[in-house]
Parts: sequence; C-alpha cells; structure tokens
Amino acid sequence: MASLEAIPEELSRLMKYFPETPAEERPAFHSAARDFLDRAAPKIVRQFSPMARVKWHLAASGRGEELAELLHYERENPGAFSVKGLRRARIELPGIESSSLPSSVRNFNRSELPVRGKLLDLAWQDDKLLVKGYAYIPNVPSATGRRSLRVAVLRRQGSSRSTLPLRLRTVEEPRATAEAKGALHSYDWSGFELGIDPGRLRARGRWQSGTWRLGIGIPRPGGMSVGSITKNSAGAAGHSLTRVLDDGVRLVAGFDRNRLKLTVDVVPAEIDAQESDGDTLTVTLRSRVTAPAAKVPTALRIDHEPSGFTTDLPLRQAGTGDDGWFRHTAELPLAALPADGIAPGTARKYRTLIVFADGTTRRATNGERLRTGVHPLPDGRELAILTDGAGNFTPQLRTVQPVVDTVEWSADGELLLSGTYTGPAERMKMVLRHTGRNEDRPLPVTFTDGRFTARLRPDTMPTYEGTVPLRAGRWMPRLRLSTEWDHTRDLPVTLRPDLVSLLPLSHRGEHRTYTVERVDFDRIFVESGPVLGPELRGAYRQRLMRDVYTPQQRELPLREAVLYNSFGGKQFSDSPRAVYEEIKRRGTEVEHIAMVHDQQVVLPPGVRGVEWGSQEWYEALARSRYVVTNGGIREWFVRREGQVVVQTWHGTPLKRIGADLLGTPKANLAYIASLPQRSRQYSLFITPNAFTTPIMTEAFRLRCEVLEAGYPRNDVFHAPDRVERAGAVREKLGIPADKKVVLYAPTWRDDQRYGGRRFKLDNRIDVEAARRALGEDHVLLYRKHHKVLDSIPGAGQGFVHDVTYYPDIADLYLIADVLITDYSSVLFDFAHSGRPMLFFTYDLEHYRDTLRGFYFDFTSRAPGPLIKTSEDLVAAVRNIDAVSEEYQEKYARFRADFCEPSDGRAAARVVDRMLAIGDAP
Repeated sequence: MASLEAIPEELSRLMKYFPETPAEERPAFHSAARDFLDRAAPKIVRQFSPMARVKWHLAASGRGEELAELLHYERENPGAFSVKGLRRARIELPGIESSSLPSSVRNFNRSELPVRGKLLDLAWQDDKLLVKGYAYIPNVPSATGRRSLRVAVLRRQGSSRSTLPLRLRTVEEPRATAEAKGALHSYDWSGFELGIDPGRLRARGRWQSGTWRLGIGIPRPGGMSVGSITKNSAGAAGHSLTRVLDDGVRLVAGFDRNRLKLTVDVVPAEIDAQESDGDTLTVTLRSRVTAPAAKVPTALRIDHEPSGFTTDLPLRQAGTGDDGWFRHTAELPLAALPADGIAPGTARKYRTLIVFADGTTRRATNGERLRTGVHPLPDGRELAILTDGAGNFTPQLRTVQPVVDTVEWSADGELLLSGTYTGPAERMKMVLRHTGRNEDRPLPVTFTDGRFTARLRPDTMPTYEGTVPLRAGRWMPRLRLSTEWDHTRDLPVTLRPDLVSLLPLSHRGEHRTYTVERVDFDRIFVESGPVLGPELRGAYRQRLMRDVYTPQQRELPLREAVLYNSFGGKQFSDSPRAVYEEIKRRGTEVEHIAMVHDQQVVLPPGVRGVEWGSQEWYEALARSRYVVTNGGIREWFVRREGQVVVQTWHGTPLKRIGADLLGTPKANLAYIASLPQRSRQYSLFITPNAFTTPIMTEAFRLRCEVLEAGYPRNDVFHAPDRVERAGAVREKLGIPADKKVVLYAPTWRDDQRYGGRRFKLDNRIDVEAARRALGEDHVLLYRKHHKVLDSIPGAGQGFVHDVTYYPDIADLYLIADVLITDYSSVLFDFAHSGRPMLFFTYDLEHYRDTLRGFYFDFTSRAPGPLIKTSEDLVAAVRNIDAVSEEYQEKYARFRADFCEPSDGRAAARVVDRMLAIGDAP
C-alpha cells in the first residue's frame, strides 16, 4: 500500500530481516518501531495492509519471538492469512492469539476484503449475453461444491437508478486458484456463469439509453463483499462486444476502468456505408427522422489529436431510405490526410465524430449494414476503415499491411494463416515475436498474387539438436523487411474485422494447447499454453505437491537413478552433462533423468525428461539416488538418507556472491541465513581451482564435503575428439570455413531489468559498424546470458548469429577464435583454450563499485585488454595478433592461477567420489 512509503527505508529493511537480527540488537528495533508508530498518524497506520498492521504492532510491543515466527510464515506464504469472525471479520495468523491484538489491528474494514473477479468469456447465446468468469475474496476460500450464496445484480447508473437481480450458476474453475498468488487457499469453486436477457433492460417497454454495471456479492465472515468483474487481457473477454437489439438500438458490453458494464445505446445517427473511388472517401450516415432539430447531424469531424489534425466534413442530405431514416453523405479528399511520418511500423488512427446542430458531438459508430475495408493509396500506403468492439468508425492511414482472412488448424496440428498483402512481397519475411521475452522465431511464409500464406507446426519447432514445442507464451506474427536488423519497423498482422468472432481457435498438441486469439481487437497472436495442467499450476497446487505428495514419495525406496539439473532445466549442458557423459561412458547401471523447463530441451537418447514442477519432477527429486545440479536448491528440499547430492555450481567467481555480499545493498540476509541449512543438503560441492575453494566455502557457508576437482564442463578442452567436434559445430551453425569466429558472451546487469528476474539486453556493440569492419572474414556469435531477454540486433543477416539457445556453450568455445566478454565467469573457462580474450567493460567502475564488487583487482590481472568503446573493440578484433602478443605473460599467469587442475579428468574425479559416497553404508 502507498502508506507503507511513510516507513523509513532503513526501518523497513530492519523489519524485513528481523529474524536474522542478533538478539542484542532487537531492543533497538522495537524502540524504533514504537517511536515510528507514535509519530505516525492513526489514519496512515490504518491504511497499512492487515499483515503489516500486525507486524508493526508486534514490533512496537516488543513481541520479538512472535514477530520472527510471523515473518518466517510470511516468507513461505506471502500475503496469505485466514479470515474469521461472525459480526466482524478479523485476521487469523498461526501462533498469534487474535484476542491479544487491538481491534484496530486485527479487524478488517470493507475495502480490505475486496472481490477479485475476472472475466473469462463474453458471448451471445440463445439471444442472451453469456458471461463467464470467476470471483472470490482473497484469503476467503470458495465453498466447495455447486451450492453458493453468491449473488449477481445489474445496477443502472444515473438519476433513475434501478437494480436487476441475475441468476448466477456456480461452476468449478481451477484457473482461479492457478492464477491466484497465494499458496494457502483454494478458489476452485469461484467460477460462475450467468445469462443476461437484454429485454430486461427496457424501461416501461421502451428502449432508453443507459448504463448498467455488473456486481457480484460474495458472503464472508462479518458480512458480504460486493465487487466488479475486470476484463481479460485478450480475446472476447478482453474486448467490448456490440449487439444490435433493434433498429438503431445497440447493446455494448464494454469496460470502464477495466470493469464490465452494459450500455444501451439508442443511436441518433450512425455510419451506414463507406466507399472510395481512389481520390475521395464517401461516407454515408443515417439519422432518425423523429430527431429534434438540435440533434440533426450537420458534419462529420475527423481528427487526430497527437498531430493536431482536424477537419469537419459538411453533410449533404441524400434523402430518406426505405427504413425511414434520413441519409446524409460526406466526402473526404484522401489527399487531405497528411502522410508525413507514415512509414513501415507506424500508422495513424483517426477519431470520427458526428457533429449535431446544437454543437454537441458523439463518436461515429457503425450501423449493422456497414462493411469495413481497405482502400489503396499511392506510395505503398492505404486507408483502412477499421472498427473495434464498441463499433466505432475508425479510419487508419498506414503502409500496406497484411490482413488475415483464413485461420485453420489441420488435424495433424499445422496452423494456416492466410490473407491479403499487396506490398513488396519479394523483400519481406514473417516472424513470430514473443511478447514477454521480446524474441523472434521465423514463420515460413509464401506470397502469391497479392496474398500470403504462413504455416506453423508449433509442436515441432526446429532447434540445433532436434525439435521442441513453441515456447510458452504469446507470439505475435509480424511482417518485416528481410534487410531489417530489428523489429522497430515491423508490420502488424491483423484479422479482418468482421471475422474476429471466429476466434479463439485451439489445437491440442502432444503436451499443451495452442490457441489463436486476438488483442487490440484485431491483432492476431498464437498462444502456446503451459505444459502443466491446472491441477498443478499456481502456488497453491505446488504447495500441495511439496507438502503432501513429496512426503509420500519419500516413504518409498530410493531408485538407482541420477537426476540432472542444468540452469533450472533450461539446458542439458554444463558440468551436469559432462557428469552424465562420464557415467554413460562407464556403463554404470542407473536411470538418467533430466529436469526440463517448458520442454525446451532436446535430450540424448536414453535420458528421460521431467517437467519442472510436474508430479514426475517431485517424484524424481524425492526418489533418485543421485542428484547433480549446477544451481541452488530450494530451501524446502531435504536430502534423504542414502541420497547423494552433487553441487557442481556454474562458474569461478569474479563478482561477489552469497554471504560475501554482507554489508552491501545487494545482501539478502534471509537467503544468507539459510545457506548453512542449504549446504547441508549437498553431499559434495565441486570447485574448479584453489582460488575458488575458500571463497565458495565461506560465501555459501558450506557444511559439506568440498572437492577441488576442476569443472567437468572444461574437460572438453582436452577431449580427444575436440577437433572433429568443432568441425561439426561449425557445420551445424553454417559458418564458412574461411571465417574467423568471434564469440560474445556477456553477463547480465542487475540494474537493467524489466522487473523481477527479467533482465534487459544491454547491447553496446555497434553491430552495423562491426559488420562493415569485420564482415568479410569474421562472424559474430552472440550468446546472451540465460536470464536476459530481447532479440539481438542484426541476427540472421549473415554476420551476427544468435547462439543463445545453442545447447552447450562448451561447443562454442571449441570454434571461437576470439572471446569477447565482460565480468562473466566464461572468461575462466575459455582461458583453458589459450586463445585470446577481449573484455568489453564499458561500465567497469559502475559494475565494480556499485553493483557487485570483485574478489581481485580485475584491471591488473585480466588476461586481455579492458575496452570501453565499440570502436576500440572492433579495432582490437582486427588486430588480435598484436593484442595476444601484448598480453601473453598476463594470460600465462592467469591460467596458472585459475585453470588448475586442467587435465581432462574432472568429470572422472567427480563421478569417482559421487559413486563412492553412494556405495558407502
């Protein structure tokens, strides 16, 4: 809540990490909390969330033990509590007697128990408006079964208020629980369906303009909460819906501040037709014969507020139609629309208003007979007459765009998108762009006689090693010039406006559902659904898997199996893969299981994949004799007796990690406090060299055996088949034999993020300038960190290759003639090769002094030059032989410090010790 901003930042941090505060420092915090509450206005404190009120009351009252337990509970169940009470709703928290809290702290006000409702579908069925969705009160679990005391009403707005009760049917809707953030409660039976007969909206048997809002009432402790239903993000539930009820009478199911409302619109005038002869757009408008003189339309106003364009087109009466309405026409010279700034990737939508004799205006809406269309213009432009869910008449000036008029799924799962496109087809390509990751995939397309046809098999998307399903999320088709280096001039792909009701169209693939849907009324996209079903999705269901299913599995015997985790299932690579290959080489009789995330990994034959968060994943984690991971484990995981957990980690540390961040703003005291318990779950912790061993031991508070074996992933530099392997990699990537390979593999930037753990691409290389200087005899392989989103500029144009999703970076090391990196641990791995490295450290001082800090003086020990500008970086690549000569001695010292042991037997040492521990009594 905004009122929490009133709490001093340092006091908030002390509260956050109170369980980790030493006992002797806690009284000072209690005193500071008491002083803060004494100074804060009661109104501000009352605006705290219920949980915050309890926490600060406990802090000010000196109830430290209860506060520490509450904070531990909150970390496991953020925002979750129970609501109890008969006359007054109050908060219930484990370990705290509610009677020990003042009523101002424990009791809820009405706004703190809101209805959270979401619209899932909106459609006409049997002449009724069918509304589907879910509605619940957070932390008040929905009653099980179909019996419910919930109510639904329509309330008319304005002076003549009235209320219409609606019959609501309760249905099971697991999506409500899956989409809720809390892990404590189930809202499965919060789904509802209701039908609205528009005839009930008449007033004394006549249609009258008016607005009605849908309200849902839900019983709860202490009374009932009433709330609205908010729109969805796409599809029919995310857009207004218009229905003609009578001649000149519309019902618009729309949204006000994203909340559903119904509007009966008795139109005084509307657009009846539109046509163009190439020079002039002629618009026909009809108005009511019975309208008073003040409401006779006199002009059609077309404007565009951002550019300041506006024009009033006078209306010429054209007689009375056979329906008894007056007809008027207006003519717009197409040359009058300013075309400056209209380029690929841009468009200009105009607002259209009907001006009446009394000077009032209203949005021009479409009559039932109007048909949208596209009118060609010179210079590759067109004027599209669009509409939206509310039926507004909307001209759009734009470059020629593709418009889909055919959407079909074949029985074997091929999606066909076909439509019109009259632009320069020979120079265009089509891509799918992921709206969450901002990444592109090619979409095969053909152009013939002013039409295009794109085909997609989302269950079998090609990768370097095979096929995988289309990554989960929303993919927007876009048309792009083949020579473009990025997405900024892309053309959107839209659905013909009169066909939007055909969507959604879905196909069930082998493991997930793919759906064609729309956003912004007619922008078409393909949604790749989640692998996990609703019975496994969301915090609540995952808690059940941890707290109920996992203990059951732990009672069963261990199986002779190895479970591998590489980068959270995003790859099957790195040291876990090297350990797998060593076990496979020995012929050890074990089952091999790999964690995968979103099915985006192609596994070797004989390795079984288990989806992260699935029942099979929990079972493998609980019952596999061996677990090999290169990342941290969850705090709830406890190693079983007889189970062997090998932590290979994923890099030699240059930047500070773990407990070594203490004293900096990046220190997570709760995580650091959990490190000893986490490390006890490891049987074996692998370090790559003598430099790393003491750092890891202290930074991760290790309480397990530490083996300084070297990283198994670096055995690749000594593999007897490394030359043949490198040749196969070059061939797979399509790199000509006469091209030198520059590999760019930077780390992420903590302060460059979209939010959470979604980091931005911080590209500072002038890729176009690099291509001009190096393109004849070099290629640039660009490898993003797996946490970084966004597409790479210039990828696919011949010089730049996006190898982010190449399965294992070790293969790329083998073919790289030069490595460009920054502060990434790849520098320690690549040093095993002895080949030159350049360090693009454009933000060295900021990164070192503000973001992370280093374990040693990187400026004096780096085995290559630290470069600030793209221009100097390109020059260094061009003169790499001289650079290598200059840094030969530093490079040798660096290898001696950080690349021992390096004999190609690291995986063997790890497997020897892992199996020995597993065989021990």
